[in-house]
Amino acid sequence: MEGGNSPNLQLQQLPLATAAVSVQPHTDSFSYKENLIGALLAIFGHLVISIALNLQKYSHIRLAGSKDPRAYFKTKTWWCGLFLLVVGELGVFSSYAFAPLSLIVPLSAVSVIASAIIGIIFIKEKWKPKDFLRRYVLSFVGCGLAIVGTYLLITFGPNSHEKMTGENITRHLVSWPFLLYMLVEIIIFCLLLYFYKEKNANYIVVILLLVALLGSMTVVTVKAVAGMIVVSIQGNLQLDYPIFYIMLVCMIATAIFQATFLAQASQLYDSSQIASIGYILSTTAAITAGATFYLDFTGEDVLHICMFALGCLIAFLGVFLITRNRKKSVPFEPYISMDAMPGMQNMHDKGIAVQPDLKASFSYGALENNDNMPEIYTPATLPIVQEQHGSKGVSAPPYRVLEHSKKE
Repeated sequence: MEGGNSPNLQLQQLPLATAAVSVQPHTDSFSYKENLIGALLAIFGHLVISIALNLQKYSHIRLAGSKDPRAYFKTKTWWCGLFLLVVGELGVFSSYAFAPLSLIVPLSAVSVIASAIIGIIFIKEKWKPKDFLRRYVLSFVGCGLAIVGTYLLITFGPNSHEKMTGENITRHLVSWPFLLYMLVEIIIFCLLLYFYKEKNANYIVVILLLVALLGSMTVVTVKAVAGMIVVSIQGNLQLDYPIFYIMLVCMIATAIFQATFLAQASQLYDSSQIASIGYILSTTAAITAGATFYLDFTGEDVLHICMFALGCLIAFLGVFLITRNRKKSVPFEPYISMDAMPGMQNMHDKGIAVQPDLKASFSYGALENNDNMPEIYTPATLPIVQEQHGSKGVSAPPYRVLEHSKKE
């Protein structure tokens, strides 16, 4: 009897052993390789995105400084920037399929570093030697800190990996940590939206918190969609699971609303403030979402978690220093109509006088002095002083005319 039962016991225990092997985690070398692939794809994508955005900015600047009547979307430079932008976004999108979410999200600091360097070299942002220490030393210090933080993030990032199958994503979606996180996030989002819409609380922290909460859901769905596509390409089709299309719709919807709030924030606040505060809030919310949904830090020791947190803090400080010294945009100032000034070229838009743009600034013709401009371009002062030129019978013009000799 014992001899007859032993083969049956072996046959019954075989499937259990096979199932146990199938859910074993990746070996350390393979998982670190996946982390490296995902990190390199994310860095490459953010670098290409920075180059693309600066190419498009260069296209706008070149058209604004010339008499070319073409629209920006009819130039080769702008389309080249758009192509590189798509390539960069695809690189960042595919990186989520290889590395944990909490590792990929903070690497967006690379785009801030690249934009700071490309803005000086490629766009040729001008600076004087005496202003270098005041304006750019902190920016380069910030770049160094951001690079150190990025190195720590890649070295001590979470090392949890699992295949993004429909069953795994569904199991994470209905897990109690994520359901509790979603409940808290929905309550906070509704409160912030109420104060923003009903109480007119147009504070930058309120708007960017809305963006960060939406962004945390965006990156969660992006990782799910990207991972299921990669698994399908490898031969295990996942596109027939309803959860794939649910995640796809959520990804598109949250990205659209996120862009809407960002556009509203850009109309009220400077882009440097949005870049620094938005990076800190969005990264924090995304890491929290990845830790609750995908359990990124499960099995990690305390040293790796502390070093990863230190890398995030150093990257936050670096981004803050980079954006702190960016040149702020000059707000629109009141001006005197150029119609009354002789010898000045007028610009009109549907019959309404438009202020000419001098050196990409709205300060020309404004009611305040600008020491950087030649005297002939200094704004008119009030009250108006009339000076007579020529014969006494000719009435003087109702403005001050500055005459400059050839010596001047």
